[in-house]
Amino acid sequence: MSDTNAVILDASPGGLATVMINRPDKHNAFNSQVVEQLADAFETVRTSNCRVMILRGAGKSFSAGGDLEWMRAAGHYTKAENEADALGLAHMLKKLNELPMLTIASVQGACMGGGCGLVAACDVAVSRCDAKFRFSEVRLGLIPATIAPYVIRAIGPRWANALFATGEGFNGDYAEKMGLVHYTVDDENGMEKMLEMLAKLAFQTAPEAVAESKQLVNDVFGRPITDDLIHMTAKRIAARRASPEGKEGLAAFLEKRKPSWAE
Repeated sequence: MSDTNAVILDASPGGLATVMINRPDKHNAFNSQVVEQLADAFETVRTSNCRVMILRGAGKSFSAGGDLEWMRAAGHYTKAENEADALGLAHMLKKLNELPMLTIASVQGACMGGGCGLVAACDVAVSRCDAKFRFSEVRLGLIPATIAPYVIRAIGPRWANALFATGEGFNGDYAEKMGLVHYTVDDENGMEKMLEMLAKLAFQTAPEAVAESKQLVNDVFGRPITDDLIHMTAKRIAARRASPEGKEGLAAFLEKRKPSWAE
């Protein structure tokens, strides 16, 4: 399969976007084309009117991490070339993390290394119970550096220490316990039902409020509760109350009708 279509973006007129890694014969492993095309897809979604984006992998696996040929080639790169290559992956993950709409990872089969980074960078992750996760970098003499900010935020430093250092494999049920995924399902039918439920929830929310809520988490997490933080949060809710969405939401509630954005 040609890597010219390594990633497929499908967007419905109703505001649902699906980004699919499309290398099923390679278990959707990353190479430079996948990274570049994912970054382009996320940028297209960011500038669209989509309300929810689902990230998937074609075939049996979500993503098996780095492609062997890609990693073999990187072994011959100069230091500068390796840094540029790693920055491409890091910037792609940042684009995913900063999308303003709800983002959902749908995980099946193998989810290794960078695939786990994609999962952690999404807002919500749904996994098959029997999916196979692993931070496999140390088994190759590497470290999970570019994915670390998102994974550590998702599972905390103690779990990250254990899993980064051992390279231990675990299934979807275990991933749910540690917080890497939010929901587990038994089969594909369960996956589709869960994705449908989450998409319905997304279409009940105010788009700008969703984007600002996501930014709020980034701005508040890890900060001490000081007067500056308290004032910042008070200013933000005040601004939301005065915003067109805030006024419409309150009016709809009082008038016992759906707000303009709800479907």
